[in-house]
Amino acid sequence: MKILLATDGSKHSDQTVEIIRSFRLTETDEIHVISVVDMAVPMAVDMYAGYLPSTPEIEKHVRENAERVLSETSDKLRQMHGNERLNISTEVLVGSPDSRIVETAEEINADLIVVGSHGYNRWERLLLGSVSDSVVHHAPCSVLVVRIPKE
Repeated sequence: MKILLATDGSKHSDQTVEIIRSFRLTETDEIHVISVVDMAVPMAVDMYAGYLPSTPEIEKHVRENAERVLSETSDKLRQMHGNERLNISTEVLVGSPDSRIVETAEEINADLIVVGSHGYNRWERLLLGSVSDSVVHHAPCSVLVVRIPKE
């Protein structure tokens, strides 16, 4: 089975890793872990704060953070399954998260996409949109949307 796991390093994404713990994975299964950097997101910057970082500097920092998240996620997956030979690949992508997740699923011929749900209410979804909702409606394969259990 080819699994595409999308993560952004949030607690919602961490829950997707916990769900994969229950999967019976073998050496023939593949997990492709991605983190999508969306540079189109407007950033609030205080003009009077002094130093204003350049776009390449911001992009470098965001990419480094995404790479760190991918490394931590793949390490967790390996530890959970106690299998150093588990087939895990990682990739940082740039663009709109929902479309890049769907495109990547098509490219690797994924059998399953696993994404976290941020649990937005109706108004937040209207204002912010929902990556998981868009992926569910456009994915070429099954999608598992993971929610954080209520405390």
